[in-house]
Amino acid sequence: MDFQLSETEKAFQQKAEQFVLSAMPPGYTDRCLYWPGAYGAILEFEERDPAIDRFRERMGEEGWLTMAWPKELGGGGHSFIEQAIFAERLSYHRAPGTDISTLIAAPTIMRFGSEEQKKEWIPRIIKGNLRFWLAYSEPNAGSDLAAIQTTAVEDGDDLIVNGQKIWSSGAHIADYAWMVARTDMKVPSHKGTTLFIVDNKTPGITIRPLINIVGFHSFNEVFFDNVRVPKKNIVGEKNLGFLYLMVALDYERLAIAIGGFRRQFDELVKYVKGTTRNGEPLSANPSVRRKLADLAIDIEVAYNFFFKTAWMMDNNQMPNIEASVLKLFATQLSRKLASVGTEILGIYGQLEHDSKYAPMRGQYSVGYLDSISAVIGAGTSEIQRNIIAQRGLGLPRK
Repeated sequence: MDFQLSETEKAFQQKAEQFVLSAMPPGYTDRCLYWPGAYGAILEFEERDPAIDRFRERMGEEGWLTMAWPKELGGGGHSFIEQAIFAERLSYHRAPGTDISTLIAAPTIMRFGSEEQKKEWIPRIIKGNLRFWLAYSEPNAGSDLAAIQTTAVEDGDDLIVNGQKIWSSGAHIADYAWMVARTDMKVPSHKGTTLFIVDNKTPGITIRPLINIVGFHSFNEVFFDNVRVPKKNIVGEKNLGFLYLMVALDYERLAIAIGGFRRQFDELVKYVKGTTRNGEPLSANPSVRRKLADLAIDIEVAYNFFFKTAWMMDNNQMPNIEASVLKLFATQLSRKLASVGTEILGIYGQLEHDSKYAPMRGQYSVGYLDSISAVIGAGTSEIQRNIIAQRGLGLPRK
């Protein structure tokens, strides 16, 4: 793999940059407190914002949501590298990014769904105004998704769903659940789990807010009480949902807001250059310089992991291990960036974002708290290390 962008890719990067800057909701970058790699301070999860919806619709209209999709399904036929370039530019500017519908639901439907499902869902997703939430985690099933207990029992042409999901990011502003549930209780869960789509408006669904440590309403707990779901909403084959879920997680890794790390770092460097402490520029402090140099190296490594994952997808390789490496490294970097930045800012760095005395809009106070979620969501660091050890290095389970 060549880690340098080609001239064609550089030109595409400039085009992506121009689109993002021209189409973004005014002032969004300065309002957004999203911390790279984390989950709790995503502004668009607070409420359904018409300006954000319009931004997504424009991405759909101009083909940015479907770049790497096959042309026969309405895609642009671009490479995954180009999709990664666009994602990097989006996240650098803290723009509302691609979501579950385009990153997970659509690729999974295109790969495993029926022709009828492709005709029903893909055109709607292309428009950019359809939102999904991930109905995976449960109170006793997070990293160990094989432990899910929510059931989906056949009843004529429907499934009857009962159970609970939790840590459901954006469920309150989404249209559909991308859901896994037990459909065969007589076999191990990974052999008896089915993936299907649930309309949020279906009777029997109750969504309750969970206010996170940052003070944002990003998470929810969702209850299903005899919820009827048409069997036609089953994605792929019944009882193979765990397989589809594992494949879909690899697509999710390209959702890591890699550009956000560089944006946050660039702003921290700018702050250090423009701030004096005890009569001396912070930029002259050897300890500060060393910490920033260390972060710069880690961010470059994360970028290389990110683009290698995209390159492997372009070359028909399944980046299962590499995706886990990327997720592990990037989310550990999320915590490191927050910790180092807070150390450099000093005691004022602990002030919350609504304080006029908080440096850098209080982002490091938010990031320090929010980065806790980075190493937990979408598979804990411990799970990623197990995958790398067992699948990548061939080490035994015990």
